[in-house]
Formats: sequence, C-alpha cells, structure tokens
Amino acid sequence: MAEDPVQLRPSPLHDRHVALGAKFAAFGGWTMPLEYSSTVKEHTTVREAVGLFDVSHLGKALVRGPGAAEYVNSCLTNDLERIAPGQAQYTLCCTRDGGVVDDLIAYLRSPDEVFLVPNAANTAEVARLLAADAPGGVEVLDQSHEYAVLAVQGRHSDATLQAAGLPVGHDYMSFVEAPYGGVAVVVCRTGYTGERGYELVVPAEAASRVWDAVLDAAAAYGIVPAGLGARDTLRTEMGYPLHGQDLSRDITPVQARLGWAVGWHKDTFWGADALRAERAAGPARALHGLVAVGRGIPRPAMQVLGGDGAEVGSVTSGTFSPSLRKGIALALLSPGVSDGDEVYVDVRGRRDPFTVTKPPFVTPGAPAR
Repeated sequence: MAEDPVQLRPSPLHDRHVALGAKFAAFGGWTMPLEYSSTVKEHTTVREAVGLFDVSHLGKALVRGPGAAEYVNSCLTNDLERIAPGQAQYTLCCTRDGGVVDDLIAYLRSPDEVFLVPNAANTAEVARLLAADAPGGVEVLDQSHEYAVLAVQGRHSDATLQAAGLPVGHDYMSFVEAPYGGVAVVVCRTGYTGERGYELVVPAEAASRVWDAVLDAAAAYGIVPAGLGARDTLRTEMGYPLHGQDLSRDITPVQARLGWAVGWHKDTFWGADALRAERAAGPARALHGLVAVGRGIPRPAMQVLGGDGAEVGSVTSGTFSPSLRKGIALALLSPGVSDGDEVYVDVRGRRDPFTVTKPPFVTPGAPAR
C-alpha cells in the first residue's frame, strides 16, 4: 500500500530540494528527493567526481548509561569489542529465529554510549526492542528528528569537506566530532556507494547551513546534489543489501552472505542459536549477483530460471547499471547455483540470460591525487 503523502515527514532540507527542482518520493515515512536532473547523471557524477545526498530519513537512536556498549553488544550481531571508541561498525538486529529486523551502523562513543543509525522505517522497532530488554540505568532515545544526515560521496569528497572547513582523512569506519559554526558535526568515513566518502550527522537546525557550505565548497569539483534513486543504483552496483529487499525477517544474514557482520564467537546476540544452526547446516538459499548478457533489466520479485527452465530463485534487487550500461541484480538462488553459471530471468514473459557474478559489479574510483 502506498504511503499517505499527508503523513510523510519532510527533511530539514526540504526547501533546498524544492528550490533545486527535485522530484520526491516516499522513503520510510519521509518525503525525500528521488532525483534532481536524472538518476544516471547523478550516479555518474558520484562515480567520477563527487555528489551530495540528503539521507536525513535514516534513523538516529542513542543508547546510553552504565555498560550501554556491553548491552548493545549482547543484542546486535557484530562484535563491538572489535572496535574502539571513535569507530563505527556495520551490524544487524535480528529476531530470535534469525530474521533481520534491520541492518544499521553503530557508532561507539564510549563504553557507556552508542549512537545507532538504523533504516528509517525500522528505527522505532529497533529502539523498542532495545528499550524492552535494557538493564537498569540504560536508556534508549529515538533522536531521529533531532539530526539531519548528509552524505558526501566520490573521489573529491576529501577536497570538498576540507574546503568547507570539516576534518577529513581519518580511517574507514571511524568518526570525529568537529565544532562547526556553533554546532557539533559528526564526520564519519562511511557511505553506501562504494566510493570514498563521508556521512555527516548534523543538528537539524544547522542542516541548511552545512548543505550550502558543502555545495559552495565543491563547486570547482563539479559537485551535484544526488537523489536516492542514484543512491540505490550505486549501492546495487556494489552489491550492498537493502533491508526490505535483500534482507528481511524472512532473509537471514547467513542467506544474505553477511556472516562477516556476525560475531560468531560472542557469548550471545539476538538470533544466535538459529543463525549458528543455519550456518552449520548450510542455508537453503544464498544471495548472488547477476549481470545481463543481453539487454534485460531485472526487477525485484522476477523469477530466476535454470537452463532446464526450472525455477532456481528470485530477484531481490534489480536495476539498470549506469556504469556497465546493462542490467544487474541481486538474487536469492538455490545452493546448486554457482558464480559463472548462466541463468535466465523471466522479464515480463521473456527469458533473458544472465551470468551469476560475485559483487561488486564495478570497481570504485581511487581517490583523486
């Protein structure tokens, strides 16, 4: 069912997007820019130069109190003990039977404070689950409407932020907090495009000022504002999963080949027993990449067929790749399918050939020198 546009929440940067002529779409309860000029142009500029995304629809939640990090570590899949304060980590919130409630980024601020960035539609549920089991003294605060999130992505991202007066150069998945015009901006070396980039967590009231400063600073680098359409094609080219399509309560981390984001040797986490059992037995299906041999453009829920015409799986994410100029997909396939195999996608009644290919489908550009 389509989301009621009357109930959609605008980004703190909505007026900027309107002024830029953005086309809007609903994302997790928010109305957000889908594209400004064209998805292909915005995608290509991020791959070749630098783009600026508004991803303020992402959730923001704070877990704080004595032992907050230890508590979060006992709930989410990845092992927070692998990182130190000032670093971030990709992790998953699972059900007891191993399904994925959400995938998210955990910012470890201290042993007593963890900042979480879930997906928009799942923030309330992640916060509810964490609050329900929290020990005394640990509180979970949904801060989704207190902050905006900007993503600066592309080979000129360092030069862009440096020109805007923000710190750059720190390690991947690390973050620093910097004073900026009277507010504190968190600058994290993360992103969802595969290109070198940063995500900025900015107090909502300062979002327009930071947005303008970044666009002005990177004018010489050909920066473009980029919509969530380009963000989706960029992440698909990298094989990054999207919750609700490639991950869900019915698609486990083992099936999605995200075992690297599970702390298998931890004492416990939500879904530990079910995931360990599935890992030991081998999943009944696994996520693979597909690249079109011809001109077929795959879409979610399309059937994937073997050479004999029997169904071997289904597409979870599918799109036209602006970089490759052909169709690509992520698909859940049966165990008998391997990289290099040729399969067929039923594209509106036509059997189009695809090659099973391990993502990423493209090689991100190196930082400009």
